[in-house]
Amino acid sequence: MTWNRFKTHFYPNPELGLALDLSRIPFPDDFFSSMEPRIQEAFSAMAELEKGAIANPDENRMVGHYWLRAPQLAPTAALTQEITSTVAAIKDFAAKVHSGEISGPKGKFKTVLVVGIGGSALGPQLVNHALGNPRKDKLSVAFVDNTDPDGIDYVLAQLRRDLAKTLVVVISKSGGTVETRNGMLEVAAAFKAAGLDYPKHFVAVTGAGSKLEQTAINEGWLARFPMWDWVGGRTSELSAVGLLPAALQGIDIQAMLDGAAAVDVVTRSNVTKENPAALLALTWYFATDGRGAKDMVVLPYKDRLLLFSRYLQQLVMESLGKEFDLKGNVVNQGIAVYGNKGSTDQHAYVQQLREGVNNFFVTFIEVLKDRDAKTALEVEPGITTGDYLQGFYLGTRDALSEKDRSSLTVTVQDVSPRTVGQLIALYERAVGFYATLVGINAYHQPGVEAGKKAATGVIVLKKQIVATLTAAPGEFLTAEEIAAKISPETSPELTFKILEHLAANKNTGVKKRAKTPWFNSRYGVK
Repeated sequence: MTWNRFKTHFYPNPELGLALDLSRIPFPDDFFSSMEPRIQEAFSAMAELEKGAIANPDENRMVGHYWLRAPQLAPTAALTQEITSTVAAIKDFAAKVHSGEISGPKGKFKTVLVVGIGGSALGPQLVNHALGNPRKDKLSVAFVDNTDPDGIDYVLAQLRRDLAKTLVVVISKSGGTVETRNGMLEVAAAFKAAGLDYPKHFVAVTGAGSKLEQTAINEGWLARFPMWDWVGGRTSELSAVGLLPAALQGIDIQAMLDGAAAVDVVTRSNVTKENPAALLALTWYFATDGRGAKDMVVLPYKDRLLLFSRYLQQLVMESLGKEFDLKGNVVNQGIAVYGNKGSTDQHAYVQQLREGVNNFFVTFIEVLKDRDAKTALEVEPGITTGDYLQGFYLGTRDALSEKDRSSLTVTVQDVSPRTVGQLIALYERAVGFYATLVGINAYHQPGVEAGKKAATGVIVLKKQIVATLTAAPGEFLTAEEIAAKISPETSPELTFKILEHLAANKNTGVKKRAKTPWFNSRYGVK
């Protein structure tokens, strides 16, 4: 690394309080000039996207998450009004909850329980962890983000004493997402068991006319907020999905929106060297050979940004992990994302990053401000814990460079609502640019839908297995025999897996008689 190379590949933006250091990515001198025609195509595609072009042809949908922080850019006055009125309604609802004007049957709400999955949970979890302050938060926030019964029980056990003062936000665009539906039913059952009228605690964030909206209307829930079909789950944090939980927690959601809007202005520039999202996308292209040849390791040197890598996993991997390109060719694109935090990573996997398989590039997230306190404890004369944190970041970066391991750094001033909004906007646009560079659609997720369809098939088979066993009580059969009874096409392996799950749970009534070898074990109901 040389000072001249750093000067060439360092992008500072003092107005945003944001900087990129790309000097430790080994670009050849002509890389950016050779890619200029392709990044200009990406700029043009993004401009059409923001004007309302159909970007998701699978579902004939626009993609307009950029309008969430610049409603005036929405393609119709009606959409502009919907966005602005929703933000106003969120602020008003949160203020009334905080004041106690909207409260539960036993007084002011103390906790928000968010029920959602994927983008309906990852964004709110990131913001909650990054910006929360137990001493200052208006409401604490908890999450049910899976269909794991034990996980749900764990969360509800923590809320048991405060359930009467818990506000529940259920987030599902269609209302048909089974994980969220299951979580909603489990939480509602817990309220009923506690003798509470759950509709007086429940709020819906959902699409117009959805199953969830109909449920909320029919049962008289406290409030409803919209999810629009032009906002994908992984880009929904700055919609009601993320703004409502954040506002209830007491976070300045306008600052988040303003931070994102400020980055959007800068990243609309068609001058590549002045556009940090374009620089990021081009860096990813070079680092992965434009085909996902290397993984993205995200290492924020700030505890509050621990969940940023999880948030980026969905944003990047669901957007870019595609089998086909826009021309229908099989390309199997994608960039794998994983990460921990500094300096915890010093004691975890930096050893492999430095000396193991060179199949990654690192993204360091550097935060300049250490803490809010006016004074800092010195752990050595003139040295603070924050100085050590920076030392570990800079030392790790150099240790990787010594072994020709590529890295880039995103530097921000602090972890504030404005900065979190900036990071969200920066990576959303970088993902969009990269998708154009490699010729894929970043805005659909056929693999996710395939997984949901397969899961539905498992549930159907489970019902068939139970019906088969129930029809012959006292008859114990092997997995292979049960599968054959259902149909010649039924998978014995899948049948075995379902039977093992049934037998492990007493409430099912299914018993197992273990045999040797294991596949001769028999299952039945008494």
